[in-house]
Amino acid sequence: MRWAARLGLTYHAITDSWDDELALSPSSFEAQVRRIARAGYRGVTFSRLATEPASRGIVAITFDDAFASVYEHAAPLLEELGWPATVFVPTGAVERDEPMRWLLDNGCAEPSDIGQLRPLAWDQIESLAARGWEIGSHSVSHPLLSTLSVAERREELVTSREAIAERVGACVSVSYPWGEVNDVVAEAARQAGYTAGGGLAGRFHSGDPMRVPRFAVARRDEGIGIALKTSAPVWAARYSPLWRVVTRLRQARAAVAEAKT
Repeated sequence: MRWAARLGLTYHAITDSWDDELALSPSSFEAQVRRIARAGYRGVTFSRLATEPASRGIVAITFDDAFASVYEHAAPLLEELGWPATVFVPTGAVERDEPMRWLLDNGCAEPSDIGQLRPLAWDQIESLAARGWEIGSHSVSHPLLSTLSVAERREELVTSREAIAERVGACVSVSYPWGEVNDVVAEAARQAGYTAGGGLAGRFHSGDPMRVPRFAVARRDEGIGIALKTSAPVWAARYSPLWRVVTRLRQARAAVAEAKT
């Protein structure tokens, strides 16, 4: 299968201790990253992926929700490869230093150790920034931004960006909560001062740094799953109107399946 010219991949927790689709084992993560490296890719920050559309052979490894497990189980491997990565921080959870229990209200399995839901601490975030990682925003409280008022949406985006910039010096990128990409959300992020934005579902515009697609890599993505998510035809499809139709069909099927349980 032919590889895409450039990749944006999203991970969440990297741990063996949480039985959930958001949690990829450290061994699986290492196998995937080394396979990408052997294919000739170079790791870059998300904002570079977003703002250099002509670059080829690059991959942005990103982490949504800033799980603490990333520091122990992902950072050492990426440092060995000399790759920077990008972690998108929900600043409210970090400020409170508490488990991200809101994930449990949205279908995630409760871990036996609730500490698996704890985010990175500010000192760990600062350490990653010092190693060349990009620290981006994942809002303050991880709401679906399109459901908020204009003022609420701006508060989520501006407050989180300012909190991160105060700690590490800059914050130019944002991962839209719940992966939602649309005109309202992308424009709000632009007005809030971001220069790069990425999501997982919606309508992506080639060349627009505020609407950069990424694929979320889940526990089930072994073998053919990760192969598809790094293939050229699938990445090309993400910029087509057909992708929105496919996304809506998948959401409808998921809703039907949930209603039957």
